[in-house]
Amino acid sequence: MPRRSHPFRRLGAALTAGALALGALALPYTAVAAEDPAGAAVEAEITVPRVENLSPDFIGGVDVSSVLSLEESGVVFRDDSGAPADLFAVLRDAGVTDVRIRVWNDPFDADGNGYGGGNVDVERGVEIGQRATAAGLGVLVDFHYSDFWADPAKQQAPKAWEGLSGDDKAAAAGAFTRQALRAFVAGGVDVTMVQVGNETNGGIAGVTGWDDMSRIFAAGAAAVREILPEALVALHFTNPERPGFYAGIARELAARSVDYDVFASSYYPFWHGTPANLTAVLSNIADTYDKQVLVAETSWAYTLHDGDGHGNVIDLPEEATQYPVSVQGQAAAVRDVVQAVADVGPAGLGVFYWEPAWLPVGPPEQFDANKVLWERDGSGWATSFAGSYEPHDAGPWYGGSAWDNQALFDHAGKPLPSLRIFSYVRSGATAPRTVTEIESPRLTVEVGDDVALPETVTVSYSDGTREQQAVTWTPDTQVIEGVGVYTFAGATSSGEATTAVVSVVGRNLLRNGGFEDADTSMWRSSGAALTLRSIDDPHSGARSAHFYAASPFAFTLEQQVVAASSGFYTAAAALQGGNAAPDGRVGLTLATSAGRSADAPFGIDGWRQWSTPVTDAVFVAQRETVTVRIEGALPGGAWGTVDDVTLIQVAPAADMTALGTAVAAAESLDRRAYTAESLAVLDAVVARAVAVLEAPESAQDVVDAAVAALDAARAALVAVDATPAPVPSATAAPVAAVAAPTSSSTAVLASTGGRWAAATAFGALALLVAGGLLVRRSRAHRA
Repeated sequence: MPRRSHPFRRLGAALTAGALALGALALPYTAVAAEDPAGAAVEAEITVPRVENLSPDFIGGVDVSSVLSLEESGVVFRDDSGAPADLFAVLRDAGVTDVRIRVWNDPFDADGNGYGGGNVDVERGVEIGQRATAAGLGVLVDFHYSDFWADPAKQQAPKAWEGLSGDDKAAAAGAFTRQALRAFVAGGVDVTMVQVGNETNGGIAGVTGWDDMSRIFAAGAAAVREILPEALVALHFTNPERPGFYAGIARELAARSVDYDVFASSYYPFWHGTPANLTAVLSNIADTYDKQVLVAETSWAYTLHDGDGHGNVIDLPEEATQYPVSVQGQAAAVRDVVQAVADVGPAGLGVFYWEPAWLPVGPPEQFDANKVLWERDGSGWATSFAGSYEPHDAGPWYGGSAWDNQALFDHAGKPLPSLRIFSYVRSGATAPRTVTEIESPRLTVEVGDDVALPETVTVSYSDGTREQQAVTWTPDTQVIEGVGVYTFAGATSSGEATTAVVSVVGRNLLRNGGFEDADTSMWRSSGAALTLRSIDDPHSGARSAHFYAASPFAFTLEQQVVAASSGFYTAAAALQGGNAAPDGRVGLTLATSAGRSADAPFGIDGWRQWSTPVTDAVFVAQRETVTVRIEGALPGGAWGTVDDVTLIQVAPAADMTALGTAVAAAESLDRRAYTAESLAVLDAVVARAVAVLEAPESAQDVVDAAVAALDAARAALVAVDATPAPVPSATAAPVAAVAAPTSSSTAVLASTGGRWAAATAFGALALLVAGGLLVRRSRAHRA
């Protein structure tokens, strides 16, 4: 998976009305207490049901590739007593069996500055491997075939391979793999498995397409067979939740006779579906293609607290709903992954936890000092120097650990009870039953919808059991008035405290803006690269609009609606994607049939780096057609998803209802019935009124003056071959003092042919001028 920072991302997946962020029905966490059969379970601080039929050689591994940089930045690892200790001895004593080490080709710039993430080249990888071997741990070497992070969003070729053809890259991959493995062998490292590529869903080393990718896989595998004939060869992919995806990958590999032993998968419960589905897709690979299977990466958060001042990948409650965010929840999550792989049968090799020791180098209040260490030692996820190689992710988002809240150590370096999970899954573990989490419902509803808070909430206990308890909320939901975020305090029947948060958003006037419904006829689209109702990476729900093509492409997606009422409207949408630089663009447009419009560009910042632009407010008259349009022009290899497209009426600073009605009435007059001269006066007033309508910051007194001016101008219209009736003096009453009309206005008044008509028209223009002065005065006051 991509290891990028999300320091400014605070938008979780939007929840549909009535959905609970921690609803019990959405949680795969098994409500079964740990048992202590025949005294096998050990007493512990957490409860872990034993995994039955676990093979003696089942791998319980960890990836600790950042360790050298962390130690260089002063991080101290400790044993259970709190005494300083060697990390690898602590891991061994906790039941860990193997260590995974990522290896980059050249993670340094021309001046020798490291890119971060541990700065793990071959030399540093060997050093980590030697320490793991000395502790009696097996080693999996994970070749990224890149100079920095390789994941589904980016598979950038090493600097030294830039410009090479696919065949030449395959040859270079084979040579690099042989050279690197010789170094591991010379260092005495016990390498038991070699991973040829990292999360290679759609590319490796800058190549895409199964033919070129397979050549690199084959070259890497051949090198492993030559240097380490006893080691297993693993290929690594992610997104097991996508129906048919893994089966399709395995079919492509088999069609090209790619040599490998292990089909490895990432599995993060936040994103990758249920453990049962994981078992199903891995079993299909094992049974169909006679391959062994492995979870190469998994994790769970034990806290949402940030330890170093740099934002974490998982930092919001709604991002982590499958298990409690706690040490107990962390143990339960890993235990379920172990069970899922074990349920595959003998082909299930094991599970690796990703970066359980990536700790803060200092607390958040020492952020400036932390930045110095991250830059100097590469102990954060990326340094600023990485921007020269990877400018679109590391460039803007470099910094510290984005994973410290998913470690299996506390921030002081002491093991959490969950570090012993690979021991406890064999023996079982029991602990006193305590409350570990109380559900805090979060609801998102549209304005005007009824709001019903749940009558019960889920209370989770340390032994893995859960129960529903009645809850009383205060205050009553009748306090909800309009758009906003409302918080309610709750007390359960056993006295436990919780909260409920209700977000009231504007009503979406687009239909099927999240692409969840099977009927997509309301959407008009162009471009073969765009797929509606895709299951790939939705912002919320289960569906999205996905775009990808191997060659340069363009697409459009739009929906039209007719405005039921006059007012201001904004459009918004969410997009994530990658490989669009430097010239790719995707934009959002809101346009009316009257020619008014507003645009907003999307950022294309990486996998699950959501860009959520909102257009400026645009005035839409009643019965006008509004078009919301998303348009992209992208280079080959660019990919991403669009979701949650909205059109919402927003409240202006003033009530525009009367003005919108007055403008509509003026514009719908039968112009054949009035003289051109009087219509010219009306047109001038309408133009000013429309300008007020199109400025959502207009003050109420400006709007009221524009309405009065329109009323006066309409009253002053002169019918063809008719004498205008006098207008009551009250028409001009709202204006106390006005500027004299200009010479051009005087000419128009003179041509209208009557004293009363002239007076009336003058009053209308006086109101217009007063409105203009009020607009300028109001804006000047606010400035």
